[in-house]
Amino acid sequence: MTTRRTFTLGLGLLALSACGGLPSRPGTAPAASGLDPDLRPTRNSAYDAWVTAFKPRARAAGISEATLTAAFRGAGYLPGVVTRDRSQPETKYSLEDYLSIAASDDRIAQGRAAMARHRATLNALENRYGVGAAILAAVWGMESRYGARRGDIPVISATSTLAFDGRRGAFFEKQLIAALRILQSGDTTPARMVGSWAGAMGHTQFIPTSYLAYAVDFTGDGRRDIWSEDPSDALASTAAYLAKSGWTRGLKWGGEAGQPGTPSGRTLTPQEGAPSFTVTGNFDAIKRYNNSDLYAIGIGHLSDRLMGAGPIRGSFPPDRYGLTKSDRIALQEGLSARGYDTGGTSGVIGPKSRAAIRAYQGANGLPVTGDPSPGLLGRL
Repeated sequence: MTTRRTFTLGLGLLALSACGGLPSRPGTAPAASGLDPDLRPTRNSAYDAWVTAFKPRARAAGISEATLTAAFRGAGYLPGVVTRDRSQPETKYSLEDYLSIAASDDRIAQGRAAMARHRATLNALENRYGVGAAILAAVWGMESRYGARRGDIPVISATSTLAFDGRRGAFFEKQLIAALRILQSGDTTPARMVGSWAGAMGHTQFIPTSYLAYAVDFTGDGRRDIWSEDPSDALASTAAYLAKSGWTRGLKWGGEAGQPGTPSGRTLTPQEGAPSFTVTGNFDAIKRYNNSDLYAIGIGHLSDRLMGAGPIRGSFPPDRYGLTKSDRIALQEGLSARGYDTGGTSGVIGPKSRAAIRAYQGANGLPVTGDPSPGLLGRL
């Protein structure tokens, strides 16, 4: 079995918005009417030639002429997809920052409300597949903010652009063929097949090959519709994925080491000087969804919080600037009070907070670095 994503998409590789907000998925787009101009089809003769050369390969793979015609009608080269693929940030975020975002107060509150709305479906899936309702909700919340950020970029255009670009051409041509097979099966239409710039789709952001392998028609309408406003098929598909990835019914994913209720297992310490976690085989099943320790801990911890558990009990060390989380929150509050927009006060120093710091430093005759510091906190 292959990992759902062949390239790691943990928080360390995600473009953090505002003061460190976690987008559901890299490339998740705003509403279609608000797409950036570079995410609209652009004339590119080399791309057109590539599509012409690709179609015989698609036909050889069993894709019909009618499917190809429908799929590429209106499709085109998306320069913004290539830009985003080549400019994924390499910043590594700490476990403390990751959990601050993954299990933020907003995400927990939204998740509890979403679980209440879809309790019958989540319970039915737990009974059928053995995957806990809160785990499914946590994946949903991490991947698309409970369906609010599913993406609106046409998947055929996105995957064909990335296949043509060639940096990961073989991988994305495989995704393009899979997307065409989905269309040929009648599960959706080219207009409804939208997702992130990387081709991930639906409430729980399946790439096309994973959709073909695991997607489920839970509603019984004859279509595996992960794009619908109704998340039932998407949540069922995630449950099926985790079940086939080795999920053990009734076993906890793990928990903070040494705390009551944490099962036995192996121990991980993802951040030096920070709390450790004891994890089980179900932690490994989550990593088949996204091969990142931080992602799997984030899913597990968010699921616990959705079920009423409290925050991490252990303490985290100061960051590389000598600031604790409460210091960073105070710094953001100080900047905000002076009219500098940090995008929020989560304690995560993301792009907006750094922009606010640079603006404050420039306006006050300080070296413009964008870095937080105890000295800056003292001034504020």
